Amino acid sequence: MERIERSWINQISEVSLNQTQAVFSRWIRHLKLRIGHLFIHKGFLLLVIGFLLGRALILSKLTPFALPFFAAVYTMRRDKAGLAFVALMAGSLTLSFETTLFVFTAMFSFLVFYGLVKKFFSDSLKMIPFVVFCLSASTKLVITYFLLENKTMYEAVMAFVEAGLGFVLTLIFIQSIPLLTVRKHKQALRAEEVISLIILLASMLTGMIGWSFYGLSLEHIMSRYLVLLLAFVAGTTIGSTVGVVTGLILSLANVENLYEMSLLAFAGLLGGLLKEGRKIGVAFGLFIATLLIGLYGNGKADIVPTVMESCLAIVLFWCTPSSLTKKISKYIPGTVEYANEQQQYVRKIRDVTAQRVAQFSHVFQALANSFSTYGFSSEEYDEKEIDYFLSGVTEKTCQTCFKKEQCWSYHFDTTYGYMKRIMLEADNGDLVSNHKLLREWDRHCVKANKVVEMIEKEVALYQANKKLRKQVNESRKLVAEQLIGVSQVMEDFATEIQRERENHYLQEEQIFHALQEFGIEVGYVDIYSLEKGNIDIEMSIPYCEGHGECEKLIAPMLSDILGETIVVKREECAVYPNDYCRVAFGSTKTFTVDTGVAYAAKGGGLVSGDSYSMIELATGKYAIAISDGMGNGERAHSESNETLQLLQKILQTGIDESIAIKSINSILSLRTTDEIFSTLDLAMIDLQDASTKFLKIGSTPSFVKRGDKVIKIEASNLPMGILKEFEFEIVTEQLKAGDLLIMMSDGVFEGPSHVENHELWMKRKIKELQTNDPQEVADLIMEEVIRTRSGRIEDDMTVVVAKIKHNTPKWATIPAYMYAKKAQ
Repeated sequence: MERIERSWINQISEVSLNQTQAVFSRWIRHLKLRIGHLFIHKGFLLLVIGFLLGRALILSKLTPFALPFFAAVYTMRRDKAGLAFVALMAGSLTLSFETTLFVFTAMFSFLVFYGLVKKFFSDSLKMIPFVVFCLSASTKLVITYFLLENKTMYEAVMAFVEAGLGFVLTLIFIQSIPLLTVRKHKQALRAEEVISLIILLASMLTGMIGWSFYGLSLEHIMSRYLVLLLAFVAGTTIGSTVGVVTGLILSLANVENLYEMSLLAFAGLLGGLLKEGRKIGVAFGLFIATLLIGLYGNGKADIVPTVMESCLAIVLFWCTPSSLTKKISKYIPGTVEYANEQQQYVRKIRDVTAQRVAQFSHVFQALANSFSTYGFSSEEYDEKEIDYFLSGVTEKTCQTCFKKEQCWSYHFDTTYGYMKRIMLEADNGDLVSNHKLLREWDRHCVKANKVVEMIEKEVALYQANKKLRKQVNESRKLVAEQLIGVSQVMEDFATEIQRERENHYLQEEQIFHALQEFGIEVGYVDIYSLEKGNIDIEMSIPYCEGHGECEKLIAPMLSDILGETIVVKREECAVYPNDYCRVAFGSTKTFTVDTGVAYAAKGGGLVSGDSYSMIELATGKYAIAISDGMGNGERAHSESNETLQLLQKILQTGIDESIAIKSINSILSLRTTDEIFSTLDLAMIDLQDASTKFLKIGSTPSFVKRGDKVIKIEASNLPMGILKEFEFEIVTEQLKAGDLLIMMSDGVFEGPSHVENHELWMKRKIKELQTNDPQEVADLIMEEVIRTRSGRIEDDMTVVVAKIKHNTPKWATIPAYMYAKKAQ
């Protein structure tokens, strides 16, 4: 019992502890949201900034910060302009009456003149710096010369210097204010924005001049803390930049702070270099800089306060939560957190896009299913049609008959059966010859002749409706097949979108060092895939002035490292000579196809009814097609050419060839009532393994010449456009390197005169060929066929010859020495 009680007590305590932690975390999250709402949305942050800028001085007498800050806030966030006005006035009151008068007069003048500027200039934002310059100079001169009566050239020069600083600061504050008053989501800070923000923060620090804590200057503590924070977050570049900018502004405010610029810049540099040591390393960098610059600058007497100020800055830095540093680093380019944030954002966009594409794919699939479903089977539909047909006949014949009750109430099945048989016989055209059925019906019905005449009359309308329904069903089937194909393509596209770069750090390092050892400078190497036959690598190299360095050197080295032939897939050359080119490398295909074509029109005309096409598809296949339109001349050429154009466009989208051919057949059969059809001879060669699919729609046999052996490839399928619904046979053949694939139209296959067996004749001629050049083979076959006709061309003739070859790279591989092993 005691053990059970202890276990219960432990469980209860764990539950209560978890609940306490959850409540505490919710309270912390709520507190953060409240603080963020108070500072960002309510504008409390602008109160702090305005107060410090209101009392900030340059050269102990110039106040160039107040008017630019108010102008920027009034322009960018007019709803917070009142807070900025109050804060600036409060800050200026801590200095002197002259400063307060200048700040008040300048801001009031801006409110008056800004309305006039908006009336005369459409883009008033660009005019704000000029307005600030003019108002600052004029206000300062009026106060100095007329109210204070300090009529010296020095005062006039200083007034214009202050106005110039105000002009520059206005441009800076206009970029900085939105960063502090608007929450940024998934957006990096530009370099100008980072510098503007640093200048604003440094200007705020000048407002702390004169504040001390046990003899320690507050502006020194906060400036060093700022350098520590940004050196830790962004590294050497930003850290040293913050040190130089902050030190420069502090030294302008107080000449005694001149050595502070060297200390802050050196601390930012050391802190950024020691960033890998985390907070300890950055703090150590500030401590070393303080000792070195402190001893060099003011001697041993003042080193103790300087060290104490750095120690306090380090304490503040150690107390800074990591969540804040991570949040800041997400907005600064070059940091790990920024890269992760960008990758996460890109990944999210990619996933959302892929999800939307997949949803569209499902929609198309659902539409295809909807078009494929007719609500009930064809037999059920026919039964309903017969019921409607017989109901109409009965209404016109049996409704007024005195034997209606007897026929349809007592002998319903017999009457319905007779009428149905009569209707079906009339539909088939066999009713007149079926005397037995007519005699039986005549004995059963008193109005037999009238019913038969009505059925024969109505059956024509029934046949028309049946034909129309069949055409509608065929159209729906065509739409369904197209939708299925589109759905499959979109599903594949969604999968391709989600392709993500895999982690191949070791292989990237090997390739990088191999190229470096060889003397090739490389910017970066990104490996997306090392799958055999599907390698995908991107890299950047310096501008090569068009010497072909990628194709001649880098690709051969990659071929040696990865153990397969690599070629340049895509290259984006640099615009400027000192820029980098981006190059994509990938696996080449195992096989290539060389082709040759020979064709002639009937009677030596210019327009042939045959058409041919040869295209390499993005799916790694090579398509060869011949289409023979019915007849000869322009119309036959238009028919065959349109067939191939449709086929090419559909295949290039990635739709399967079987669906493509069915779709083309449906289109050809539905678009016209003319008896116009065309044949199609299609070969789809896989360039990776040379396996080939042959789809022969009403076409003649094809032949494969392999050494002294000739292989015939044929299939018995009707031409396209004859039947609305047809099935075709797909023949698969494994080709090899060196094979000759010979495809021809019927004008060539059946062209030789006085030949009984065209197949044996063609095989013999192909076997006797003494050349393997595709173009020469096509020309020889065409010449031989025309010679048998004594030079006459009796029909359109087309021969397409393709030779399968191993893909031999243009450039030999270059050994990568110590990195020559496969990176896989």
